[in-house]
Amino acid sequence: MPYLYYSNIKYFKTMEEERVRYGDADLAEFKQIILKKLEQAKADYELLRSNITHSSDNDTEDTSPTFKVLEEGATTLSKEETGRLAAHQMKFIRNLEMALVRVENKTYGICKTTGKLIPKERLLRVPHATECIEAKEKRK
Repeated sequence: MPYLYYSNIKYFKTMEEERVRYGDADLAEFKQIILKKLEQAKADYELLRSNITHSSDNDTEDTSPTFKVLEEGATTLSKEETGRLAAHQMKFIRNLEMALVRVENKTYGICKTTGKLIPKERLLRVPHATECIEAKEKRK
């Protein structure tokens, strides 16, 4: 096991600390996961966007006069909530795209706060993660 000497004290390094970045095979695996999530996220965003604009409808919902105030309020509230979901989805898409850039730069999986390698299990669950759990908890 590799070790370092500091003031005559031997410190052993774990495999995680020893590795500076993920290997090309791991990065290729992460890239496929990110691309799949990105494709699904874009499809979800388009669904939300079409729901807001009613681009898939051929009815007269937005043009017909109506005097049902409660229904209009509910429709407006629903559109606002859908708009918030669409904005959140767009942020998720941008985060996934930035993760792809990090994969290409071979900096993917390195915690931006500690510089340590983010565990593979975390990246498989949250592929756009930029911090390890340790750094994220310290921020709270």
